[in-house]
Amino acid sequence: MSRPAWSEVPKPKVERFASIALAESGDLAQAILAAIRYDFPQLRLVEDESGEPMALVGIRRAIEGFVQHLASGAADPRVPPEVFQEFGRGEGLNGRSLDSLQAVYRLGVRLAWRRFAEIGQQVDIAAPAMYELAESGFEYLDGLVEQSVRGYAEAAARQASERLRLQRQLIDRMLAGQRGDSAHTLGERAARIGWELPATIAVGVLIRPAREAVAPAVGQGILLDMESEQPRMVIPEPDTAGRADLVRRATTGWSGAIGPSVPLAAAATSLRWAETAVRLIEDGLLPRGEVQHCTDRTEELVLLPSRELIDAAAPRCLTPLQDIPPTQARRLAATLLAWIETSGGATEVATRLGVHPQTARYRLRQIRELWGDAIDDPDRRFEMLLVLRAQRLRGELTTGPE
Repeated sequence: MSRPAWSEVPKPKVERFASIALAESGDLAQAILAAIRYDFPQLRLVEDESGEPMALVGIRRAIEGFVQHLASGAADPRVPPEVFQEFGRGEGLNGRSLDSLQAVYRLGVRLAWRRFAEIGQQVDIAAPAMYELAESGFEYLDGLVEQSVRGYAEAAARQASERLRLQRQLIDRMLAGQRGDSAHTLGERAARIGWELPATIAVGVLIRPAREAVAPAVGQGILLDMESEQPRMVIPEPDTAGRADLVRRATTGWSGAIGPSVPLAAAATSLRWAETAVRLIEDGLLPRGEVQHCTDRTEELVLLPSRELIDAAAPRCLTPLQDIPPTQARRLAATLLAWIETSGGATEVATRLGVHPQTARYRLRQIRELWGDAIDDPDRRFEMLLVLRAQRLRGELTTGPE
């Protein structure tokens, strides 16, 4: 930026100003550091290899760089990047915001400007030129802040990466079942990421809607592992009021399943049910586009994964249907299921199937003729109930009219 008033200052005055300022840079840096320590006692100062505070080194270098820029007439002062990036990293690693660091910088610039103004009067530099000097100082401050922001962002990225690594380790250990860590060890691992071990948890398994899908915004209380092929969630105290709604909103557009609420030590059990539900989703037996709660899908989770066993039991349970044409057999099977479920007569069965009562009555007579008294055995009916419900879930029953 052009500085017409400063450019008109005679060179001997500029050199005199720079000479005094550089000679006092060490003392000025000490004074600024003392004021910073007084106003910001919580600020932790890191020392270099010689034992000198890095802040002192940075302040002195900043003063010298700015003054040398004024003396040379260069377009832009060079900000010493290493020290101020380190300041930013220190703020990030200690969990503080950049606001406090910027306040420190503003204090330093204000004190430096106060002394520069005194030197300007001593050398007899005109006021307009000194005003431009002040503007240059605040532009220089912007450069210092920019370097610190870079260091802060770097530290924040490293911290986030480390927290995610520790979080994944904690999730792995919680879900390891009997091979996992003790509650005490898990507590230590959880403390490293600022997470309090809950009494109960539910484990979720997600199916990515797309390879580069943005992670669900589940909040810090819920652990999320996005590195797995199928992302995993650990939901603490899942029965807490509002927790289910939070998860539902955060996972809008995702498919997956959340296992039942279990004690922390049984986390692997919740994971197993969630994985079972996800396999059903992938097989098209549970709907996609939402995250299912396993406790809402008990029938499917009990019957559908047992397909081989159900299919093996079907011929024995439904022997009378084997010699009947397939379409008619499916209608009679649906009627038999409706009769077992309702424990009612033709009217109730007809309503359940959406057919005329006379049709239901005709089918019930056929069922009685086919099974005889065996249909009244409670154990036989229960076994048929399981087989027929599994077939209905798989869409294998026909309920319509003849």
